[in-house]
Amino acid sequence: MTYAQLVQSIKDWTANSETTFTGEIDFIIELAEVRILRDTDLNAARKDATATLSKGDEFLSMPSGAAVLRSLQAVSSTGARTYLLQKDKSFMDDYISDRSVEGSPRYYAHWDNDTIYIVPSPSADTTVEMSYTYRPSGLSSSTTTTWISINAPDALLYACLVEASLFMKEAPDLTQSYTVKYQEALQRVIIEENLRNRTDEYRTRSLTLGEA
Repeated sequence: MTYAQLVQSIKDWTANSETTFTGEIDFIIELAEVRILRDTDLNAARKDATATLSKGDEFLSMPSGAAVLRSLQAVSSTGARTYLLQKDKSFMDDYISDRSVEGSPRYYAHWDNDTIYIVPSPSADTTVEMSYTYRPSGLSSSTTTTWISINAPDALLYACLVEASLFMKEAPDLTQSYTVKYQEALQRVIIEENLRNRTDEYRTRSLTLGEA
């Protein structure tokens, strides 16, 4: 589904081409996309990045555009990888009260929205690898297709109709009907993602509904 197709479908399904409503369609699409991204754990919204944590520095900037930090690894000069364990900042301060103490990083916490706090601070420059969830570019007149619009057009359409019905102050039963259809479509997306992530034909093969 392209941006133009979705916009037209929203107008057709709502039977509404009034100027005020059509002026809100881009925002309706944005809200729908964010809803889907928050309700799922899509591979399409995952990224990895590397950075260097300088000797004696316990602070690391979050990757640009990161919404959720999934994991953090310290990579030694020999290539050995160690996953850092996430803790609360209060635990970190109790674990090392003197931040000048250096060693091999073991724990991390969110210092603020943009900064990761790591203890102990490294005794040498250390490569770190971050896995995170980000917000992909949304559908628009300049971005005419996205992973969601191509692979989950039904979920995207119903999510838009939920937001559109709320904007138009439709009867609650209509909004609920669209919500149910959205949840059903989203469940199919989640099932497909789980199959993609956790099964392959070499290890697992079984017929499911929809297969010949």
